[in-house]
Amino acid sequence: MRGLLRRLFGNGQTAAIEGRSRLSFEREAEFAAIYAIGDVHGCRTELLEAEARILRDATGVDGKKLIVMLGDYIDRGPNSRQVLEHLIAPPPTGFERISLCGNHDELFLRFLADPTAHVSWLQLGGHSTLFSYGIDASHILDRPRGLERLAELARQTVPSDQVDYLKSLPCLLTVGRIAFVHAGLRPGLPLEEQSDEDLMWIREPFLSRGPELPLVVVHGHTPAPQVTYGRGRICIDTGAFATGHLAVLKISGGKIEEL
Repeated sequence: MRGLLRRLFGNGQTAAIEGRSRLSFEREAEFAAIYAIGDVHGCRTELLEAEARILRDATGVDGKKLIVMLGDYIDRGPNSRQVLEHLIAPPPTGFERISLCGNHDELFLRFLADPTAHVSWLQLGGHSTLFSYGIDASHILDRPRGLERLAELARQTVPSDQVDYLKSLPCLLTVGRIAFVHAGLRPGLPLEEQSDEDLMWIREPFLSRGPELPLVVVHGHTPAPQVTYGRGRICIDTGAFATGHLAVLKISGGKIEEL
């Protein structure tokens, strides 16, 4: 894997790829170190601890540094609102931060826009997200016109800057021949033809076959107790809301390591 990363970590051009509702971004391989953080799911304490590990490690790294967030900032854990507040704020000094969109982040927006069509989001961790804003969804749903009242209260309560932030998130980042994405890629399909739905939701056939493209994919979405390595892919979703461990992957000088 290290040799493959060394061969693929080449130069690229900064660009935005159109053709989807969410943009994808390509960056030149100009960073001395890239730190990828897995699915946060409302775990603010674990996010701050992961950033502390990055800052300790980065004291020995000269040059530009990048933090890549792989999506799913909300749901399940207790502090979704606080996680978004933290990510909207400036990154640590000396770092750039690029945050990608996960399927839970997208579902939250869909619920706010059309709660009847996306009421299932509440069972996927949405209750915890709304509770972080002081909204007890179970109590409201037990009342007449409960879903309508809940959606109206959510729209009034969720800060507009957080909604705008989630709407602005790209769904794919490439740096050289490393691709960062929430869920994965449709195997063999060129990057510019990948759909938002696959980038944020796919499991199979990606997990079994890998990208089938000349790149390495760093992704989340499919939790496991530890970082997992597959064909041309590395999954760093360690189920932080259940395990208390938020994975950080460092890529630097063509090498890869877990912090």
